[in-house]
Amino acid sequence: MNINIDGLRGLLLDVEKPSRYTGGEFGAPDVRESAFNFCICFPDLYEVGMSNLGIKIVAESFLKRGYCADYCFAPYRDFGRGIKKLGVPLYSSELKKPLNEFDMLGFSMQFELSYTNVLYMLDLAGIPLTRRERAGGNYPLIALGGPCTVNPEPLADFADIIFIGDGESADADVAQAYLKHGGATEEFFKEITRIDGVYVPALGNKVKRAVIADLDGAVFPERIAVPNCESVHDRVVIEVMRGCYRGCRFCQAGFIYRPVRRRSVKTLTRQACALIANTGYEEVSLNSLSTGDYPHLRELIKELKTNLPKDVTLALPSLRADSFDGDFAQDARKTSLTFAPEAGSQRLRDVINKDITEEEILNAAESAFDAGYSAVKLYFMLGLPTETDEDLRGIAEICAHIKERYRQKKRTKPLRISVSLSTFIPKPFTPFQWEKQVTAEEAKAKQQVVIDSLRGTGITLSWSDGFTARLEAVLARGDRRLAKVIKLAYENGCIFDGWTKDLNKDGWLKAFDDAGISPDEYTRAFGEDEVLPWDYIDIGVTKKFFLSERRKAYAGKVTGSCMSSCKGCGLQDKCPAAGAGEKL
Repeated sequence: MNINIDGLRGLLLDVEKPSRYTGGEFGAPDVRESAFNFCICFPDLYEVGMSNLGIKIVAESFLKRGYCADYCFAPYRDFGRGIKKLGVPLYSSELKKPLNEFDMLGFSMQFELSYTNVLYMLDLAGIPLTRRERAGGNYPLIALGGPCTVNPEPLADFADIIFIGDGESADADVAQAYLKHGGATEEFFKEITRIDGVYVPALGNKVKRAVIADLDGAVFPERIAVPNCESVHDRVVIEVMRGCYRGCRFCQAGFIYRPVRRRSVKTLTRQACALIANTGYEEVSLNSLSTGDYPHLRELIKELKTNLPKDVTLALPSLRADSFDGDFAQDARKTSLTFAPEAGSQRLRDVINKDITEEEILNAAESAFDAGYSAVKLYFMLGLPTETDEDLRGIAEICAHIKERYRQKKRTKPLRISVSLSTFIPKPFTPFQWEKQVTAEEAKAKQQVVIDSLRGTGITLSWSDGFTARLEAVLARGDRRLAKVIKLAYENGCIFDGWTKDLNKDGWLKAFDDAGISPDEYTRAFGEDEVLPWDYIDIGVTKKFFLSERRKAYAGKVTGSCMSSCKGCGLQDKCPAAGAGEKL
């Protein structure tokens, strides 16, 4: 029985942003119940989830096969409390169908600090939190997917199925198997373990990451819903490429999305034009991990400018300093431009394989200034392997040199530079997955070095909270024992911990204490011969390659980009850069 939204009128009038919970967005796909009813659950606020391209691609894969694909977003505390008090279960956006009546709920795991929100949504839906508690009951399949699931262990006790890798086909293949076997039978679970990218925690099967070979022909929505309230990214997003050539040693995304696969200019132009026509947006974002590495970027921009309405602007959010071109900036709004040198010295940039020189950073900044920009944001990390105070003081030196470049020509506006510091997190499936994370005290000392070196310069400095960085590292590198901590944290009121005002540090610390588990077990250095919690996952990149890259890091050697030559990471048979597949 679907929820009568009119019956919630009083609650909706009493909460912040009631439009998060009403559905009926302009351009929303026609969602109807079908032989298999799937709901994508995004464990964060509506305005964050509505900006996420991945969940729209997954929904399209179900809709293309004639299945139902609805949405649900984590309600903020006020609405969550309200529906619980009224005895109304959490429901889907379009059908207003209670989540506990779907065949499968698929949670999109984009960020480790949203883990407790999964339990929050299950609880509001009246669904037992753990797989063991659900056994024998009439509940939906609980599935997880997204970048965080490359290490599924911390959440494994809560899930029936975990998708690893590209989800365009694997998730809908599971729906097909479900219908074939008449439900979640033993035979069903055994069969889906044979699908690339499908992990069944109860069976403990080894998993090979799902990889979409032909991105140009892959499922992509050309009609999307326009949010009822302002979202984090109010614009059309098209995915230019998936994967990255660069191989930065700290970057998990750069390895788990390998190999690089590209869409053609023709396909991207068609998608952008269709989405603009169907939404009325006035901006198109060309997304990838490194959009400047798309080999046909000039041609793409020309085609988009020719075919899109004249008032539509283009956003290129992922340009590296060494691929920045002032001509590209002419097509973007003249707001601040962002570069990510990551480290303050050339020595440390070589350690992390950033493969970018200070001169390239300065030339990129100068090109931006010539194009009309007068504000630059610079992102750096602290706590990187082998880092010294001298490397940290190099941040101030880069800023000083950027100022010098700006003053070399007459400019109409004063220069604004802002520096953002984040704490390095050693993530699974990177050459730095074995590294120790700096302690909160060490991070604070490193922050002070940068603060002191920038004092009196007029540069704006911000830094991330040390506790959240530590918690993120623990959840990213954790094993199955952490399920107890996550459940206790939720019971202690920990939800929306990715939002500073909602972070419940005491609740998490108590959860670790009550579980008898120290976070230090997961932020310590791991031995190279140690069995890691995620070792049974095959993402395609070999451990031998990761170890080789780690040793090069400590030797200060740069491997460089896959564009220059194949580096033999293990995906050579699937990688267009290595000669496999069609080159677009």
